[in-house]
Parts: sequence; C-alpha cells; structure tokens
Amino acid sequence: MRDGAGAAAAAASTSTSTSTSSPWAWIPTLYFGQGIPYVVVMTLSVIMYKNLGFSNTEIALYTSWLYLPWVIKPLWSPLIELLGAKRRWIWALQFVIGAALALVALTLPGSRAFQMSLAVFWLMAFASATHDIAADGFYMLALPQGTQAAFVGVRSTFYRLANIGGQGGLVYLAGELFERSGSMVSAWSTVLALLGGLFGLLGLYHLWALPRPAADQDSSAGQGDLLRDFFAVFAAFFRKPGIGVIIAFLLLYRFPEAQLLKLATPFLLDSAVAGGLALSNKQVGIAYGTVGLTALTLGGLLGGWVISRVGLKRALWPLVLLMHVPNAAFLVLALYLPSNLALISVALGVEQFGYGLGFTAYLMVMILVADGPHKTAHYSICTGFMALGMMLPGMWSGWLQQALGYVGFFIWVLVATIPSFAITAMLKIPADFGKQVDAA
Repeated sequence: MRDGAGAAAAAASTSTSTSTSSPWAWIPTLYFGQGIPYVVVMTLSVIMYKNLGFSNTEIALYTSWLYLPWVIKPLWSPLIELLGAKRRWIWALQFVIGAALALVALTLPGSRAFQMSLAVFWLMAFASATHDIAADGFYMLALPQGTQAAFVGVRSTFYRLANIGGQGGLVYLAGELFERSGSMVSAWSTVLALLGGLFGLLGLYHLWALPRPAADQDSSAGQGDLLRDFFAVFAAFFRKPGIGVIIAFLLLYRFPEAQLLKLATPFLLDSAVAGGLALSNKQVGIAYGTVGLTALTLGGLLGGWVISRVGLKRALWPLVLLMHVPNAAFLVLALYLPSNLALISVALGVEQFGYGLGFTAYLMVMILVADGPHKTAHYSICTGFMALGMMLPGMWSGWLQQALGYVGFFIWVLVATIPSFAITAMLKIPADFGKQVDAA
C-alpha cells in the first residue's frame, strides 16, 4: 500500500515540515493503531461470541466474512493513492474507528446484539482496511528502502503489541469485569467503550505527530484522468513478471495458519470433554494473548533484523520452516491436554515465535512486489490477496474441526503446510533485496 512517486518520492520524503519526523515518533503508534481494530474484528469478536455461547462453526463462518473488506480493499486503494494526502486519511479514519468501537459497545445490551454488533464490526472492518492502505502507503513514502527494511521488524512488533494489548490485556480485563459484574455483556461493552476512547486519543496524536513527506499529496492528474489512472494502476500490477506465482504465494503462504488461527482460542476455551484446554478468559489472556504474542513480537523483531543483515533471499527458507514446523505445538497440547498454565504458555510461545519469524518474510515479499510506481495501491492489492488467503480457509475451519475433533484438525493443519512449502520454492527473490546497506 504505497504511493507511486518512485525513487524521487523516496528522496523527497526525507524532507518534512514537522519536528517530530523521527520514525520512532510515529511508526510505533501508527502500527499499534493499525493492529487494534484488526485484532478486535478478527480475534476479540471470536472470544466475545464464544463467551456468549455461539458454536465454533458459527463463529468461524461469520467472523471469517469480516475478512472481506481486507480482501476487496484493492478496489478502492487507487482512490487513496490518487485523492488526498495519506496523512489526512490516517487520522480521519482513526476517529471513525473510535466511533465504531463505541457503537459496538452500545449494541451488545440490545435484543439483536449478534446481528447489530456484526453489522458495526463490518463497518469498522471497512474503515480499518482503508486505514491500512493509507498507513502502509505513508510508511513507504516517508522512509527510504533501506530504512523500510530496518523498521519492518519495528512496525511488525508494534502491530503485534496491539495484539498483545487486545488478546492479552483486553481479554484479561473482560474476564476481570465479568467476575465482578457477573455479566459478559456488561464486561465486553465496557472494554469496547474504553477502546473507542483510546482510539480517539490516538487520532489526535497522529494529527499532530505524523511527518509531512513532500511526496504525500493528491496525485490525481485531474478529474478527467481519474478513471483512466484508476484502471492503469490495476493493469500495472497484473503485468508484473511472475504474477501468477506471486498471487499463489500470497494466497497459500499462510494456508495452515488461516485455519489454525480461527480455532486457537476456541480450543483454549473449550472444555476437556470437547477436547479443549478449559482455560478461563483471564488464563487465555495470559497464555495466548500475552506470553504467546510477546514471543510472536520477538520473532518479528528477530526476523526483520535477520533480513536486514543477510537479505530476504538467504533468510527466506529458514524463516518459512520456523513458521510452519512449530504448529505441532497445538497437536501436542490436544493430545495431552495439560492443565499447567506455565507449560501451555511455553508451547504457545514456541508456536507464536516461529509465526513471527515467518510472517516478517511475508511482509518483505509484499514490499518487494509493490516496489516501483503505485506502491500504495500495489501493496494494497497484495494484502487483499493475503486477506483472501485467510478468509476462505477460515470459513470452513470451524466445520472441519467439529468433524475431525481437535486432534484430527491439528494433524490436518500440519498437512496443510505442504502447499506453502511448494509455492515458496517457486518464488524468485533478488539477491540482496531487504539487506540494509551500511552508510559510508
């Protein structure tokens, strides 16, 4: 999701009109803000609906549909590139997301809470997907390529910290509020209302803190050229060399994780009779939302550092293996059903650390594919295929788990790594892409 100003834009972006132009002043908060609505829509909604008594099949099916805005966001990504500064899109959409979070909190006590909350989650997903387009485009405009590679681990880290705050802190808080009030509806309404207020403050901060790259401006050639430019952006993407392999990679790289992630928290919450670990919300917040995601964050940092030192081509296969092999941790947990929270946390930490390493490689492949003119729109198209690769397998995962049981399902997840390995072998990476060049 990057702007099409090319190398000249990257050079121009080093000149900003604000004193808070250090990447550390805005990259952490920008990607923390990008992660919050996604984790609310795709993860907290799963836990919330599980707490409210819905089946795994219903949860996986309906929440997988919430991926759709991220799948189809390439349809309007050229408009974000062509119309207005990405800086303005970012803070405005953060205010919209904050309002949507507050609206979800208001819908939960109603008689049609499930339908109404899903509708607002749907609207929030559209706002979040659009925010992602602008934020990722802004990242590529405001930093030269070498700095982008160095900070890819940082942006991934703070995106994951949002996941820790969501899956860890907020799930724990919901459990604590439930124990005090006795009402899951009240607990989740309070959590989402607080989160809406936090997002409003984040929008205010970015209104002040984001730098102003010279290349971040309305790039439309005029009203008469807008439609032509819109379609030209898409055509340029599908003319990229090896585009068939690239699209297959974007769809299949996370094929096993797309299914695993939908059933991870239901597995932790389900009773031992149902094959789960019977953890409470607070225990899930600690084991998966805090320990697991901290490990994932560290994996993301390490993966970004490794790529910046040796380049993506040399790092790719080790990172892919380290991403998929630790999925066996869930199979071990399902076979032995341990009750020791520390042991469960270690197993989840190993799996999430590997996922963080492998996902960093995926991000760098998307940056490689988007490089050149129309960065904003082309990166958005990449993430649309990424979301489709998560959405479709996620939709059938709940049904598959209920048909196979948790042990059979986690065996299938390991088998599902084969397409990912196969398509990775077909990918072509330039020798030194992503390797940071030391300053002279």
